[in-house]
Amino acid sequence: MSDAHLLITENIDVWTTAIKKRSATGRGSNKKIEFTGIKKLRELILELAVRGQLAPQDPNDEPASVLMEKIAAEKAQLIKDKKIKKPKVLPEIKDSEKPFESPCGWKWVRLQEIINISSGDGLTSKQMNQNGNIPVYGGNGVTGFHDEQNVKKQTLVIGRVGFYCGSIHLTPIDAWVTDNAFITTFSESNIYINYLCWLLKATNLSENDSATAQPVISGRKVYPIIVCIPPLAEQHRIVAKVDELMALCDQLEQQTENSITAHQTLVETLLATLSNSENPAAFNQNWTRIAEHFDTLFTTEHSIDQLKQTILQLAVMGKIVPQNPNDEPASVLLEKIAAEKEQLIKDKKIKKQKPLPEITEDEKSFELPSGWKWRRIAEFTVVGTGSTPSRATPEYYNPAEINWVTSGETSNDFIFETKEKVSPKAIKETNVSIYPAGTLIVAMYGQGKTRGQITELMIDAGTNQACAAIRLIDKSANHRKYTKLYFQKAYKELRSHSAGGAQPNLNVGKISLTVLPIPPLSEQHRIVKKVDGLLILCDQLKARLSEAQTTQLHLADTIVEQAVD
Repeated sequence: MSDAHLLITENIDVWTTAIKKRSATGRGSNKKIEFTGIKKLRELILELAVRGQLAPQDPNDEPASVLMEKIAAEKAQLIKDKKIKKPKVLPEIKDSEKPFESPCGWKWVRLQEIINISSGDGLTSKQMNQNGNIPVYGGNGVTGFHDEQNVKKQTLVIGRVGFYCGSIHLTPIDAWVTDNAFITTFSESNIYINYLCWLLKATNLSENDSATAQPVISGRKVYPIIVCIPPLAEQHRIVAKVDELMALCDQLEQQTENSITAHQTLVETLLATLSNSENPAAFNQNWTRIAEHFDTLFTTEHSIDQLKQTILQLAVMGKIVPQNPNDEPASVLLEKIAAEKEQLIKDKKIKKQKPLPEITEDEKSFELPSGWKWRRIAEFTVVGTGSTPSRATPEYYNPAEINWVTSGETSNDFIFETKEKVSPKAIKETNVSIYPAGTLIVAMYGQGKTRGQITELMIDAGTNQACAAIRLIDKSANHRKYTKLYFQKAYKELRSHSAGGAQPNLNVGKISLTVLPIPPLSEQHRIVKKVDGLLILCDQLKARLSEAQTTQLHLADTIVEQAVD
């Protein structure tokens, strides 16, 4: 057994053991890192296979030079019989073109010497007989079924256009190959089709496309490619070993997929017990159960995000810090805010709003702790929005002096400066309002994850019409932080209230009706302090996880490099 073969076998055993342990415990089940590692293993297996480092050489094997003589004779006869055209003469292979030293009995050749490619036959989806049982192969494998075939033996197919350019597939005995793929013919008595399949996959034909907007490969690109051919008997040994190792990779992927699902379900179930705890004693018991397995449960980005969300949920339910009966109740804070708001209306600094509907029992998602109150956001804040000055008026954007927020910028926790600015003329002539630092900005619509995100202005700024601006009447820092914390917790709930078609939207009215549980102001201070500390720990967990993933990837790269050196 070669050193490289031993290296890959040993490392597959190591990775198999590690992933099996993670399958059992839920530890380290990060989909990206696991599947990246397995992908590298597959690449390593093929690299070793085509270098002659995966299966042993046998000096008694008929050498590949003899195979090539037979193949050349067969090809000459086909040309004589006018079954194939005489190929163009390609240059001799130089030593500088050979990427490694060929094993004993192997021979360097250009692909033109061993294969011939020809396009399949066009067949649109309308032309297919979907009731047929003959698989139709395009560049990406089976694309449908038909009742006729244009190949009547197992055929090696190469994708020739588009995203799947260079992909390799083996058909069953009967199949139809479309003109999106090449049919490959070769000397079947001298080249084992399964070995040729692995060889072409290892060669990565997509690197030889025509580099156009629509990738295309052709014989002009494929035929000059250099490969090293082993004796026929060794081809069979190599295929047996590759098949064995690829099957193991398949098992690893399945174990990884299963472990990810099990891990996520376990984390979700255990975290739900915290939110559903009926009393402090039950909560403490459930938390102890989680704490005992903390290093096993929270080892993926997804699980840490779930933990952060649970922390926020517990915070707004009054379960993250103890209540103090001596705290001034939330009702006193809300009365002060109502009086101050009334004065602002009287002084014509804000407009009087329409009466808000009563909060229904269905809107109260849990029983409040003593001293807390349910309130709609518009009762203790002022909710507004902005607009986009006409792009047809350049003077609205030049001079660019005044910060102006777009919904995409809500992905940041804080806004210290905006990507765009507008001019004083835009403020004067359009509906852009300037909001002071400390205003909370919620995205009402936008691409992807934007809708429902919340950020905080650290500067005075206007917004576009896709943002809702929430100004707190009470200026206490922790009151503002608690309100922001609630919206972070309610991100998914807020998004579910959206309406519309392809891109659902929120609006100022829906934001204004958002129902919040309001704790006493002193408890808000304790909640914010506790949550800040816990979220920092979560970020530290995620950072360490990222460092570990980087280390694992570097390790995988190093193993691959060692194996093929």
